[in-house]
Amino acid sequence: MSEKKGSLSINSENIFPIIKKWLYSDHDIFFRELVSNGCDAITKLKKLEMMGEAEIADDEEFKIQILANPKEKTLTFIDNGLGMTADEVDEYINQIAFSGAEAFLEQYKDKTSEDQIIGHFGLGFYSAFMVADRVTIETLSYKKDAKAVLWDCEDGMDFTMSDSDKADRGTKITLYLNDDSVEFANIFKAKEILDKYCSFMPVEIFVSDPSAEPEYQTIMEEELTDKDTVIEHIVEPAKTEEKEKEDGTKETVEVEPEKKKVKILKRPVSISDTTPLWTKHPNECTEEEYREFYHKVFLDYKEPLFWIHLNMDYPFNLKGILYFPKINTEYESIEGTIKLYNNQVFIADNIKEVIPEFLMLLKGVIDCPDLPLNVSRSALQNDGFVKKISDYITKKVADKLSGMCKTDKEEYEKYWDDISPFIKFGCLKDTKFCEKMSDYVLFKNLDDKYLTFKECLEENKDKHENTIFYTNDPVQQSQYVNMFKAEGIDAVVLKDAIDQPFISQLEQKNENVKFVRIDADLNDSFTEEISEDELKDATEKLTETFKKALNRDQLDVKVQKIKDEKVSSMITVSEESRRMQDMMKMYGMSGMDPAMFGGSGETLVLNANNALVKYILANPEGENTDIMCKQLYDLAVISHTPLNPESMTAFIERSNKILEILSEK
Repeated sequence: MSEKKGSLSINSENIFPIIKKWLYSDHDIFFRELVSNGCDAITKLKKLEMMGEAEIADDEEFKIQILANPKEKTLTFIDNGLGMTADEVDEYINQIAFSGAEAFLEQYKDKTSEDQIIGHFGLGFYSAFMVADRVTIETLSYKKDAKAVLWDCEDGMDFTMSDSDKADRGTKITLYLNDDSVEFANIFKAKEILDKYCSFMPVEIFVSDPSAEPEYQTIMEEELTDKDTVIEHIVEPAKTEEKEKEDGTKETVEVEPEKKKVKILKRPVSISDTTPLWTKHPNECTEEEYREFYHKVFLDYKEPLFWIHLNMDYPFNLKGILYFPKINTEYESIEGTIKLYNNQVFIADNIKEVIPEFLMLLKGVIDCPDLPLNVSRSALQNDGFVKKISDYITKKVADKLSGMCKTDKEEYEKYWDDISPFIKFGCLKDTKFCEKMSDYVLFKNLDDKYLTFKECLEENKDKHENTIFYTNDPVQQSQYVNMFKAEGIDAVVLKDAIDQPFISQLEQKNENVKFVRIDADLNDSFTEEISEDELKDATEKLTETFKKALNRDQLDVKVQKIKDEKVSSMITVSEESRRMQDMMKMYGMSGMDPAMFGGSGETLVLNANNALVKYILANPEGENTDIMCKQLYDLAVISHTPLNPESMTAFIERSNKILEILSEK
């Protein structure tokens, strides 16, 4: 054909600033776009061949080659797909976004927000101009008698089209990188980006540096393939050793046969796993394969607890694997990664429209070819359809978990401590998930037995109807735990930060049910009766004595006859007040007085049955009364919460002093 010149057919001064500044926020995205185009060209050719509209050699291997040449400052993308004719280049390349360029430019040329929906305008190829001042295309169509075409565009707008001497079918795109983007011609950088976006493309991808010295490797001759280029034949002599004969003389014998080796050009290795695990049927996958895939994709040295393989063909196509990772909630943040793919092309991590929020705590991959993506693949369209995908994923996770609990509760219980934060967060965030999982949420009691919500209510029904007692730190609150055990009253362990909002939700959904921490109050189960006169007199005297010893104007003292005489003092905080304090800490208001918000603060409970309390009551002005009051108060605090540094220092000094007093006596 005769050479053709022109300007790209768009009604705008320049579309490329829009592409650079708005459409694609990450400059390395052009790798994904150009490789995806190559994959599409190969996929389309295969379909045409199946329909009898194209001929492909039986032994042809489809692949995409990427040449990163740092010396020439170029990147070249080569595919052996269906290629293009001159007319197709004119239509698909020269008329940028021919399906709606004018509307696109008019609506979005001044926009900087990515919240707008763009639609499909076929602009993927032009992401190349984010990094290149000049781009060339050499292409030869699969069509009979087609002529090869060379397209050359410089500075973003003006192009030339002419005949090319390209002899093999497919497309070769060369990017002449600008000075700010030469890093992309580094083979290691190229592999890093391709690993991010193209690890699971359905076509093999090979990367090389044509300017580098060729690499060689040595293999056994029988391992040769037709593709290997033999550089040198190597014969490794047989190994020998000396052996002593019966007559005492020695002889040399062969101990290994002669080995024939060859030196070949190093075999190229595809960076793409063309059949990732999620594309297979669950019955075809082994446990070892699931674990290997997890380690490879998420670079997590720990073993996953278990996984859910999603495999759906109707009413939409969706496949994927979701892993429940083992998390040490004391030291690690609960933050997962769900990688979203579209036809094995990586789109992004944790896209909230597709992945339910609570599942973003997990790790996994989801591939949905039916996703209605915008041209930059960074946002989704068609909210109704996307919501159905999200609902399906939620349902499959709930079905897997509830099914595990019903069919193998013992195994489910083994996982519970690790998966409970995920499930509780899901119940807080997703109503449908909560409805499905409500009967399968477990609570571990003081004897390490797992109970459902209904079973927890049954445990204390005779003594405390509709009340579930709990501890958030069985070690710190061991004094209270022992008292509960002694009275045969059960409590559950709720250690995680998610537990407080979760039990609040349960209380809202079950109006008569209350969760009460074991250090909130001492009820009649733990105490004996005391006359009103005796109680009033003891309370007044002990309050004044302790106020004076502790040098405090305000102190809430409660005197009770606790059955366990060994218990001298305790701290209780009402459930409402403690929750208010927790909320204030969450919002950075810990320095404020809880009383301002209706909280009554802490109460010092003194046991009228204890010998030390009796001594203080009988000797308010005694020589050692002050030191005993301070010690009893700190002991009460320690059973409730850790002492602050100043109080701990004073407590240790005082303990030493008490020991000195005892030793002198």
